[in-house]
Amino acid sequence: MPDQTVPTLYQWLGGIEALERLTVRFYQHVKNDELLGPVFAHMSDEHPAHVAVFLAEVLGGPADYSARHGGHPNMIRHHLNRHLSQEQRRRWVGLLLATADELAMPDDPEFRSALVAYLEWGSRLAVINSQSGAQVDEDAPMPRWGWGEAKGPYTG
Repeated sequence: MPDQTVPTLYQWLGGIEALERLTVRFYQHVKNDELLGPVFAHMSDEHPAHVAVFLAEVLGGPADYSARHGGHPNMIRHHLNRHLSQEQRRRWVGLLLATADELAMPDDPEFRSALVAYLEWGSRLAVINSQSGAQVDEDAPMPRWGWGEAKGPYTG
């Protein structure tokens, strides 16, 4: 009988090495983008690696972001009062996906559908958490994304 084990999205895309390549190249593009460059003008040199570790955990990899960087509440804190716009969000998602194409990351429909779903969900949450009055829920669980995920209605 053939092995029916389904890999995580993290495994499918190539693990932390692939995510590090993606985020390093992506943030090189971001620095040169007229809309996103100013948002990330003061980004630390470690930022791409931190985002790679965050995405790794979300996509089914090790829980290193939670262990080393404070989990989802810490990610939310990084977005507070940034006043991100939908235009910036759309550019961020589009540029990340273009970078994934540039680096020849998996482009099969199932993987890209799952990746796009997370990026849309997560980036919209980032916009919400970047507006005035947003607060950090210290008990916010780390999102976990898999093949064909769907979340319930946003409840704040």
